[in-house]
Amino acid sequence: MKKRNDIRNVAIIAHVDHGKTTLVDELLKQSDTLDARTQLEERAMDSNALERERGITILAKNTAVNYQGTKINIMDTPGHADFGGEVERIMKMVDGVVLVVDAYEGTMPQTRFVLKKALEQHLTPIVVVNKIDRDAARPAEVVDEVLDLFIELGANEDQLDFPVIYASALNGTSSLSDDPKDQEKTMAPIFDTIINTIPAPVDNSDEPLQFQVALLDYNDYVGRIGIGRVFRGTIKVGDQVSLIKLDGSIKNFRVTKLFGFFGLKRKEIDSAKAGDLIAVSGMEDIFVGETITPVDHQDPLPLLHIDEPTLQMTFLTNNSPFAGREGKFVTSRKLEERLMRELHTDVSLRVTPTESPDAWIVSGRGELHLSILIETIRREGFELQVSRPEVIEKIVDGKRCEPFESVQIDTPEEYTGSIIESLSLRKGEMEDMTHTGAGQVRMQFLVPARGLIGYSTEFLSMTRGYGIMNHTFDRYLPTVTGFVGGRRNGALVATETGKTTTYGIMGIEDRGTIFIEPGVDIYEGMIVGENSRENDIAVNITRAKQQTNVRSATKDQTSVIKTPRHLSLEESLEFLGDDEYCEITPLNIRLRKQILNKGEREKAAKRKKKIDQ
Repeated sequence: MKKRNDIRNVAIIAHVDHGKTTLVDELLKQSDTLDARTQLEERAMDSNALERERGITILAKNTAVNYQGTKINIMDTPGHADFGGEVERIMKMVDGVVLVVDAYEGTMPQTRFVLKKALEQHLTPIVVVNKIDRDAARPAEVVDEVLDLFIELGANEDQLDFPVIYASALNGTSSLSDDPKDQEKTMAPIFDTIINTIPAPVDNSDEPLQFQVALLDYNDYVGRIGIGRVFRGTIKVGDQVSLIKLDGSIKNFRVTKLFGFFGLKRKEIDSAKAGDLIAVSGMEDIFVGETITPVDHQDPLPLLHIDEPTLQMTFLTNNSPFAGREGKFVTSRKLEERLMRELHTDVSLRVTPTESPDAWIVSGRGELHLSILIETIRREGFELQVSRPEVIEKIVDGKRCEPFESVQIDTPEEYTGSIIESLSLRKGEMEDMTHTGAGQVRMQFLVPARGLIGYSTEFLSMTRGYGIMNHTFDRYLPTVTGFVGGRRNGALVATETGKTTTYGIMGIEDRGTIFIEPGVDIYEGMIVGENSRENDIAVNITRAKQQTNVRSATKDQTSVIKTPRHLSLEESLEFLGDDEYCEITPLNIRLRKQILNKGEREKAAKRKKKIDQ
């Protein structure tokens, strides 16, 4: 069988924060791809502002490097489980994977998740033990952990015989020895291992074309762009081809543009053949998993599996008293257009209209997936409101089932009791617990996904920031009954519209935790804090101190209030109750009751109580 020895296709996979993107940067710098003048910024592959801020890869990226005459196509994949749909499809485009593992942390939940996907596709693995320069690095033990994981996931004999390279991507060094002293300022061991280990693609470019779309991009000038691999044959600009849709229908179109990947750039090319990773434009409604074939030889590839959403929220236009003050886009038409545009590129997202023209149900892969979408559109100048996140239930074998997550926790030993107790209250079950040395414990739980909504804040305060929690979707199981997580405490709700005052805040500080500083505009029905008890309390924090001409004995003492607790977007979404909305504008995140007026709220609560009885 003829091979294309001038090319290799490889994906870089790892747990979030184990150094994939930094490693790709170094491979780019040390290959023969960029000219000497190109200055690479750190984590150059994370091109989106949110990716750079959070230090995570959200969208899969592809780049290509030249090394001693061989073109290596590298796919940098997301490590976070919410973006796992991307990982699965990338596995179809490559012939091998570089598994990056932290020399101290070892194998983590997402290491397992991404490796499982790679082994299922029978890909050839290479292991890079990264961060070898860390003080507490334990490379030999980590390699044993990786081997155990391979065995546990059912790797075949060839896959178990994986080469190991030890590296520090941050310092740009690597070597085949696990002694940090042997590190050399070169990535050659990684390049050489890729070329010698990863199989070259089969060259069947003389057969009829098969190109499958694995990722989508969108561009205002050319519309939708399908990124994927040519599995067979040759494709040229100007070709008349057939697109075999997911439902089996067929559309014919002309290839208007082809793009190849070179370094960090996409360049127009005239043709591509079997083994190439390319982008194709010219078809407006092209979708992931669809196959492009010649008009006279319609032979589709098997469909790609796309992970189903597990969490949903209602997105609404902003109708609060402050609506339209800060955003450029506030109408329902603009919000709907923007959500539909997101569907062009995000295949794990679903947008369903509701009976109201101002509300849509948006379903995604998890809290992070949806909060990244909200943060992105907020920065573009949109105003919107969202409801509390809810899990999506399914009927499996006639039973109501809900999504469960596999949760791995690494924590100092002294916090284990409170973690076990808090997760059991959320209907979580402990499956495993091991002491990893130096007073650290690793625990494995199976927890209903709705029990994890709002848990991360509680977890961080419980472990004083020392605990690390990672979770990935595991499977659907029968729905558990009873209280599963969520907020137990009530809210402090403003009764007046106006500006907050120090005097007003001091009057209610002992009732709970305040979220707002003095001098902030608020409206009736807005949530200004969390009550220390279970019920909601209506409070007036716009009250000013009465002026008198009587001199006070304590006049010179300055009023001091506690520092308010500022909630991030994720914390605000986690805080939400069933009768509350989160109002999101380019400048502010506000929490509010769905019914703003106190009297009307109480009437609605009574009506609901009657119906429930």
